[in-house]
Amino acid sequence: MSIKDRILDDMKAAMRAKDKERLGAIRLIQAAIKQREVDERIELNDAQVLGVLEKMIKQRRESLTQYQAAGREDLATREAFEIELIQSYLPVPLSAVELDALIASAIAVTGAQSLRDMGKVMALIKDQAQGRADMAAVSAQVKAHFGD
Repeated sequence: MSIKDRILDDMKAAMRAKDKERLGAIRLIQAAIKQREVDERIELNDAQVLGVLEKMIKQRRESLTQYQAAGREDLATREAFEIELIQSYLPVPLSAVELDALIASAIAVTGAQSLRDMGKVMALIKDQAQGRADMAAVSAQVKAHFGD
């Protein structure tokens, strides 16, 4: 079952359960996917849908930080709920050990020697870890590996 199908099934279930908060969040996800499909005039595959979901999570994390700094706990709670819901559609995250192995493998495959080669390493990792790891954190780990 594709991610889009899972989202559609969950939307129908939320409608039947009259869960307005969950339904609203799922509709936001569907709207973001549909917007990208209309803009690019394509049918998104699972990898592209993962990209949309990751972008949504990143936006909500930024909003969450701002709401907490402003003391708006009501809005922060809503953003946290949406983050949790969106994450439920992502694949199981990589463990620290799996991520370390992936980084070491990417460095070995690309023959990276310094930070100048980081782009090659990150491109290879992004293909393998999409939706399973926070790429900002992965980038920091790769930089640490090269000793900044």
